[in-house]
Amino acid sequence: MNSFNATLRIIYTLWLRQVKRYWRSPARIVGSLGQPLLFLIALGYGLGAVFQQAGQGNFISFLAPGIMCMAILFTSIFSGIEIIWDKQFGFLKETLVAPVSRWTIMFGRTLGGATVALIQGVIVFLLALALGFHPTNFWMIIPALFFMLLIALLFTALGTAIASRLNDMQGFQLIMNFVVMPIFFLSGAIFPLDKVPVALAIVVKINPLSYGIDAVRSLLVGNAVFSLAVDATVLIAVGALLMTLGAWLFSGIQA
Repeated sequence: MNSFNATLRIIYTLWLRQVKRYWRSPARIVGSLGQPLLFLIALGYGLGAVFQQAGQGNFISFLAPGIMCMAILFTSIFSGIEIIWDKQFGFLKETLVAPVSRWTIMFGRTLGGATVALIQGVIVFLLALALGFHPTNFWMIIPALFFMLLIALLFTALGTAIASRLNDMQGFQLIMNFVVMPIFFLSGAIFPLDKVPVALAIVVKINPLSYGIDAVRSLLVGNAVFSLAVDATVLIAVGALLMTLGAWLFSGIQA
């Protein structure tokens, strides 16, 4: 029991460090809202009339869940850069030599990064409300938060896995742009999936973000492609796989 309590304290400490670093950087919070805001305004209003003429309804309502998940995706994966930062400044070495399992360290950092990403998604949700987004049922934000957390955990684990094998921040950013942009644009975040070509539909279906966006969109506006059971199963299964992979790669970091 004492060992279990000590593990929980370590996880909590690492989680709290991530959250505090986020709240103590207002520039980071404001700066990370620029891209979601641009998408909501430029696409939401720019393509809104075209979307309505095609009989698809309000484009802001369709777009907002995708942009919320986009904010979570970007924040989650780029949290991995903090591992490289800690490598260069020695904090990670001090952490790794502590008598604590590396899985515990990785889980605490991942949980903290996922929490920050979830907060970012909630802030974008509030921005979307101010720009005209109207969920069909506000109570559905509660289960939607659960799926947003699954997205955050999945992609934070992916960012951790990649960062565990890199020592260069610039290299991490290049690789992440190569990974993040296709994940986002090929997820159905900004276009409906009912009339896409077969080849594109296959790519969308193997993209885990597609299932997260589908779940959030289903809960908030009632527009779904898959069932919530399928969405949850895919996110949990892929998330568990990436957490395991991230823990294995993180355990290989030399102290």
